[in-house]
Amino acid sequence: MDYEMEELVPVVRKLAEKYTGHESTSVTYETAEQLMGAVLYCIAKLQEKYAGLPVLSERIPAQKAYDIGAEYVKEKTEEALKRYNGMLSDFCHYENQCLYDTFVKGIPEFFKWYDIRFEPQNTILTLDYPVLRDISEYTGIDKIYAFMQCIALEQKFLKLFPADYIRNILSKNNSRWQESIENICETVFIYVTGHLLAGKNLTEFQLEAADYSYIRALFRQTPSEDIRKRLEMLLKLFTEKHCENDKDLMEYLSYAIDDMVVRFKNAADHQVLDRLI
Repeated sequence: MDYEMEELVPVVRKLAEKYTGHESTSVTYETAEQLMGAVLYCIAKLQEKYAGLPVLSERIPAQKAYDIGAEYVKEKTEEALKRYNGMLSDFCHYENQCLYDTFVKGIPEFFKWYDIRFEPQNTILTLDYPVLRDISEYTGIDKIYAFMQCIALEQKFLKLFPADYIRNILSKNNSRWQESIENICETVFIYVTGHLLAGKNLTEFQLEAADYSYIRALFRQTPSEDIRKRLEMLLKLFTEKHCENDKDLMEYLSYAIDDMVVRFKNAADHQVLDRLI
């Protein structure tokens, strides 16, 4: 829903009055820009709050749109905090410091300093731990919420396996996995996929020379697009069998497939598949 500048200025002016404690509506250019960003951010939440509902068929005044959006940002923040506290109870970072620092130490700082009223568009955190899904388009609570959704899906996948099993995979791939700034879920997913490609049980930790030869030949002789489709099918079969056909998890893990094809091909070409799977 688009609004002209003359419709937005009174909303920003009213917010500026609250910002200055009702002493003035005069603020610096930087603050005015920040408050305009806050107004636009909250108004944009209407689309999310009323997605698919006919209420948006009629034009809503800018002030009302902002008020509804601001309340929705507050509700979403409260919901995110509640969900975060619930996730902490059985969260496992598998000794990866980046994941621990970002999720366990960083997220609480966001909730501590997040300014719902005057700067809801500010994400505050850099979110150093990389997730598989691209969430760069989001800011503020939207980005934190999306990040938490990604972590929840990663935890669901990783908890399919014993913690020591995960650590063994991570250490096999990188002896300094505790200090790595790579996505640990992708590392485990690649390892699992390698076993599925070789038709091996996941309990067989080390593949045999014949398995590596088979996979090496497969990636050298098969076009990348066909490999990608094969990996997608393996993922579908895996989630159907082990994850109760969880569509959200399958979609999330699928974000790693294009990168996996490249990594598998490079490892096959340089005969270092044993470092990957």
